[in-house]
Amino acid sequence: MSASTKRPRLKLNLLGNDGQRKCKEIIERPVKVLQIGEGNFLRGFADWMLHESARQGKFHGSIVVTQPRPGGKAKLEQIREQDGLYTMITRGLSDGKPVERTELISIFSRCMNPYEEWQDFLELAELPSLEFVISNTTESGLKYISSEYVEGEPVQSFPGKLTVFLHRRFERFAGDPTRGLIHLPCELLEGNGDVLRSCVLRHSEDFGYSDAFRTWITEHNLFLNNLVDRIVTGAPTQDEADALTNRWGYEDQLINTAEPYHFWAIQGDEALDKKLPLKQAGLNVHWVKDLKPFQLRKVRILNGAHTLMSSLGILQGKQHVRETMEDPQFGSFIREAVHEEIIPALNMPDLNLGLYAEEIFERFLNPYIDHKLQDIALNTIGKFKVRVLPTLLSYEQNEGNWPSRLLRGFAGLLYLYRPVSTPEGYQTQRLNGESFILRDDPQVLSLLAGYWEDYDTLNSNEQQLDRIIGSVLSDVSIWGENLDEREGLREALVHEISLLKGESL
Repeated sequence: MSASTKRPRLKLNLLGNDGQRKCKEIIERPVKVLQIGEGNFLRGFADWMLHESARQGKFHGSIVVTQPRPGGKAKLEQIREQDGLYTMITRGLSDGKPVERTELISIFSRCMNPYEEWQDFLELAELPSLEFVISNTTESGLKYISSEYVEGEPVQSFPGKLTVFLHRRFERFAGDPTRGLIHLPCELLEGNGDVLRSCVLRHSEDFGYSDAFRTWITEHNLFLNNLVDRIVTGAPTQDEADALTNRWGYEDQLINTAEPYHFWAIQGDEALDKKLPLKQAGLNVHWVKDLKPFQLRKVRILNGAHTLMSSLGILQGKQHVRETMEDPQFGSFIREAVHEEIIPALNMPDLNLGLYAEEIFERFLNPYIDHKLQDIALNTIGKFKVRVLPTLLSYEQNEGNWPSRLLRGFAGLLYLYRPVSTPEGYQTQRLNGESFILRDDPQVLSLLAGYWEDYDTLNSNEQQLDRIIGSVLSDVSIWGENLDEREGLREALVHEISLLKGESL
């Protein structure tokens, strides 16, 4: 954008009197949430939800946002420079109809850099109004790293910082049972609440804190397991951002975009919605006794469909999820695989699996998201073992025959994974002869390369293919069991691969 068309930066003083009043009314509320994570996801998920609840007059609090790593300073400064304001664009499909909404989000009352404002950060622990800690530090951020605490110096890791923070609160309120916090870790890690509590307890021993403090942690703080789901795509392209800037009359360096779908399951008492009134605000938030069925539903249906389509789609030259689902034949194949094979194998009638599947297909067709199959294909062997293989085996055990579409997906995976070592990495070929780089565990790729070493795509016969597939299936180090012992599986896969070599879906 040229200097002559440059617009002012989004700040409170750019808003009219009514806009300023509405924003200030929210951000001047007592701090109820400490947020560890300044990135796109939380701003397009939890912060958007809390803003919506506050806008409806249900959530009467504000958020202090901090970054989990020193590298997050730049984003935090952007939030600070814009008085905590940013523009949220929600766009995609809802009930088959295009949706595009633009909202100005105002929920942050303060930004805090714990690496430069350590004492100020710890003083937040003394706020009587504080009730929640929400985090998203990625899976690598939610782990125990042995360390020492030097008084006055910030701890580098998120769990370490949180331990010192909670100890400050414990001391300030003399171990008051009512001053414990509710922790909502949104990292994509199973049992994330349990993991965080375990890290805090280990750090408390590293730092020499008392048994009384550990008792207060375990008995008077809630570390709740969470399952979160929303595609937050972040900033639009520069050309689109420039166009939006001209339309709005202001520049926003924090524009965030997301799909309409959102889902948050929290393993906790539904009475907690009185404190965090997201469900009351009409949002897709569920307080549940057991998170595992929801996790299984997501892994087997959403993630399973992604993994099922990735190998087959790449073999046939597809590039994106939407493109794959828009193909009449391929789209029908995925839908039928989910409804006729994956859902029956799950046998979970209470979770509206059919409706959930249709929501997923609508998400796959979002015209604003270009989800690349090659990104989904990263580490496909490991993903297939968790997302698809258990469903395939359960279906055969229940029905007495192999599910044809999941079988075709497994065949596509095995045929795609014909690795040849090259200077660029392990390479394979699509059905049209184009090369494709496989990104997976090097040890697994090396094993597979050995099994396929003598295979000739043009001059092979079924006997040779049978021998190769038998060797691959019997490798326990790859699959965790000898799949060649599963009756009829090898023969069925050899047949499917023979079809794949010369036919499309």
